[in-house]
Amino acid sequence: VITDVDDTLKSSGGVTAAGVPLGGIDIQYPRGAVYPGVFQFMFELTVHSSRCPMNLAVLTARAEEFKAALELKPTSAICAKAKRAGEKAGVRGWGIGPVLYGSVAEWVNQANKGRRKFSNFETLMSVNLPATTYVYVGDTGEMDGEAGDQMLRYYPGLVQGVFLHVVSYDIDQGNVAVPGDRIIRGRPVLHFRTYVGAARKAWEWGMMGEEGVVRVKKQAEEDLREIGYREGRRKVGGKVRAR
Repeated sequence: VITDVDDTLKSSGGVTAAGVPLGGIDIQYPRGAVYPGVFQFMFELTVHSSRCPMNLAVLTARAEEFKAALELKPTSAICAKAKRAGEKAGVRGWGIGPVLYGSVAEWVNQANKGRRKFSNFETLMSVNLPATTYVYVGDTGEMDGEAGDQMLRYYPGLVQGVFLHVVSYDIDQGNVAVPGDRIIRGRPVLHFRTYVGAARKAWEWGMMGEEGVVRVKKQAEEDLREIGYREGRRKVGGKVRAR
């Protein structure tokens, strides 16, 4: 399984600098919040297709030049959560890695992000076994759809499908239309709001078992309660403290 980071694993919070998004556009959750059920979803996709699950590979637009500040370290919250998802299922050592970064050029020119992620995907393929199959999970905010389309057009025999998390600057998700799913060379491009919804679509396409869907739903509920608890702790006098 290959994944993006910002607005796919965790919320960017829609923060910008000089009008340029710092990671993404999603404001449904606070910046840094890990999406409910995301790592259970990733794990279930992985174990459904392999008895020896590979780690999550990451294609991120984060600039290599800023790696000192933006590097995904084993001690980071998302790496720790991914590791716990594997350990909970009795698979020690499962988690995030390898990570392929973007550059400042893509951060300045957003249109290049999709091409860079596709190029990094081909780099990843070059070091894996030729028969390795892939599922790509990204979001609708930063050209992940373009990268996914290219993966399916050029490698439909290896890429089983693309999942795109629907994100927006609009805090009312009811105002955000979910794009229709598509087929490219016999493979699906599937859009979703929540990882429970993504799990259901994965089951419909034979990429996850029914029990896996149930586990994603259960974990998403637990994660959502945790996010709510943390947000409640941040509120003082009805207002949320800035962090």
